[in-house]
Amino acid sequence: MATNATVRGRFAPSPSGRMHLGNLFAALLAWLDVRHLGGELLLRMEDLDPDRCRPEYLSQLADDLIWLGLDWDLGWRPGETAYCQSCRTPFYQAAFKTLASRGLVYPCYCSRKERLAASAPHAADGARIYSGRCRRLSAQEKTALQESGRSPAWRVQVPGEIISFVDEVFGPQQERLDRDCGDFILRRSDGVFAYQLAVSVDDLDMGITRVVRARDLLDSTPRQIWLMETLGGKAPEYAHAPLLVAPDGRKLSKREGDLNMEALRQKYTPEQLTGKLAKLAGLRQTDAPVTAIELAADFSWDKVPRADIPIPPDF
Repeated sequence: MATNATVRGRFAPSPSGRMHLGNLFAALLAWLDVRHLGGELLLRMEDLDPDRCRPEYLSQLADDLIWLGLDWDLGWRPGETAYCQSCRTPFYQAAFKTLASRGLVYPCYCSRKERLAASAPHAADGARIYSGRCRRLSAQEKTALQESGRSPAWRVQVPGEIISFVDEVFGPQQERLDRDCGDFILRRSDGVFAYQLAVSVDDLDMGITRVVRARDLLDSTPRQIWLMETLGGKAPEYAHAPLLVAPDGRKLSKREGDLNMEALRQKYTPEQLTGKLAKLAGLRQTDAPVTAIELAADFSWDKVPRADIPIPPDF
């Protein structure tokens, strides 16, 4: 398939354990999206959290992708660190300084309990919106908190701006940042940069034009678009895939060991597993064995359902 250099997608997993079926489902759709368009795929490791991510998971994750026939053109390779978020702190620091120079960043001293108490519930999904409590602290109050030894997280002050975009799967979306999102954290109190900043900086820096990921990140998209535009860049196009869920409707979890790749590779061949994923995604009427390359030719998001997809109990 010819390569369209103007299209660049990415798969950006977190190496915090063995991939489960839901991770693989998202990876397959990201691969099919970019291959159908003749573009290139980048593999990035989102290993920001030092408490959960381990180096040994990186090679294991890559091996599972290759086993299924999902290759990539750019990004992580064994021994390389340029595409690992844990090694990209200078990029995040530069973006943080840019936002701070515009007066958009402030320290937040709230504990988790205080954050919840100072947050309003979101009408749509029960998420809590930070009230901006620490944004209104006086100089004296900040000094007292600093002298008490409490380390702050750092938030960005969002405007009362409506961010609109069209998702490939869920259609037109919009969010008013101050009302629906609120000031969000850019850097944790332990110094680790937060996901929202890191992913926005990386997608800009790496020239990503297509983002395919699970729909549980749909509501993160407006703040990432705003961050990228505020930093002087252009946001990619987005497609948020439905989640694969357990037969009881529960979200799959690496921690719970849900249908992880170790068990799946023992039970199925790559073609058998791809066929089953293709049927779940609405790309095929049956779960007959098929390769990812065979699926790419006639891939269409019109075939993919919006509702979350329960995994059959006998999968």
